[in-house]
Amino acid sequence: MKVRIIILWLVTLGVLGFVSYGIYGKEALIRTGTPILLELAPVDPRSLIQGDYMDLRYKIAADLDPEELPWRGKLVIRLDDQNIAHFVRIDDGTPLAAGERLLTYYRHEWTFDLGASAFFFQEGNAERYQNAKYGELRVDDQGNSILIGLRDQALQPLGPAE
Repeated sequence: MKVRIIILWLVTLGVLGFVSYGIYGKEALIRTGTPILLELAPVDPRSLIQGDYMDLRYKIAADLDPEELPWRGKLVIRLDDQNIAHFVRIDDGTPLAAGERLLTYYRHEWTFDLGASAFFFQEGNAERYQNAKYGELRVDDQGNSILIGLRDQALQPLGPAE
C-alpha cells in the first residue's frame, strides 16, 4: 500500500513538473520572442457552438500547396519595417540571410497551422475584432510561435477597453 502511494505521488509530481515546464516555456516565448505580424485571410468571427471566436487563416500560406510539402516544417520569412512577415521560401537547411527568420508550420489535409488557428474572445465582443487584419505572434529563433493578439489595418491592437 505504501509503495502505491509513493508511486502515485511521484507520477503526480512528474505531471505537474511537465506542465509547469511547458507553461514556463510559453511565458518565456512571450517575454523574449520577436514580435511579428502575419496578415490574415478573411474569416467569419463567430461560432454558435463554441462561443465567439475567430478562425485564423494566414495570407502568407495562401500560395503554398499543402500536398507538395512535408507534414511539418519551417517557412523562411523576412520582416519589413513594421514587423509584417513576408514569405521567402520553405526552409531547406540553407543558412538564413540577414533579416530572415524561421516560422514553424504544421500541415493538415486542407490547410496550414502557423501557430494558433483560432482566437477566442469574450461573448458579445465580436465587433471589436471584426476589423482584424493581422495576427500578432512572438517567435523564437527555432521558429516556435505563440499568438498574443490581433491588430487592425493601422497596426493598432484590438481587444477590450482597458
